Amino acid sequence: MPPDDFTAAERAVFRRLATPEKIQRFLDELPYNKELHGPTCRSPRRVLRDRTAHCMEGALAGAAALRMLGHPPLLLDLEAVRDDDHVLAIFRSRGHWGALAKSNYSGLRYREPVYRTLRELAMSYFEHYYNLRKEKTLRRYSRPVNLRRFDSIPWMTAEEDVWAVPEYLTTIAHTPLLAPRLIPRLGRVDDRLFAAGLVGRASR
Repeated sequence: MPPDDFTAAERAVFRRLATPEKIQRFLDELPYNKELHGPTCRSPRRVLRDRTAHCMEGALAGAAALRMLGHPPLLLDLEAVRDDDHVLAIFRSRGHWGALAKSNYSGLRYREPVYRTLRELAMSYFEHYYNLRKEKTLRRYSRPVNLRRFDSIPWMTAEEDVWAVPEYLTTIAHTPLLAPRLIPRLGRVDDRLFAAGLVGRASR
C-alpha cells in the first residue's frame, strides 16, 4: 500500500473507485471548481471533502486514486498557447497508456489505455483542445512526473494548497507536438465540435 494518512472513511471511498473508469466517473460527477473565492490547489483529501475540483485538483485526486490501486501516481502536463494548460493523471495497462482528467471541456477527459506512446496519448487531445475563439491551442507535452517526489508535503492529504506540484510542472521541459511550419496552417474548430466540447461546461 502507498504511504498515506487517509482516514478509514476516505479509504472506503477509494475502495469503491476500483478501476480507472470508476475514478473518471467520480471526477465527472464532481462540480467544476470555478475558484470564485480565489485560486485553489486542493489535495485529494480536500477534494473528497469539498466535493469539487478543477483540472489540477482532479488530476491530483485521480493520481491518488490510481496509486491506491497500485499504479504509480503520474501526471502529464499539456501546454497550450492562448489557453490554459491541462493536467492528466496517466496510467499504463498491458503496455499502453491511458489518462484520467477533470475538465470544463467534454473532450479533454478520459482516454482508454490504448496508446502506445505518450506522444500518441497527447495527440489524442489535439482536436478537442481549443479556446473560445475556436483556435486549436495544444502545442507541447511534458515527461511523466511521479508524485512520490512530493510525498513529504504530503500532497495526498495536506490541508493547505499544494502549489508545489503545479509550480514544478511549469519548470520541466516540454516536447513540441507540432512542427512550427504546420502551425500557421491550422484551421479553426468546426461549429459542431466546438458545441460538443462545451456540453456541461460550468461558466465562470
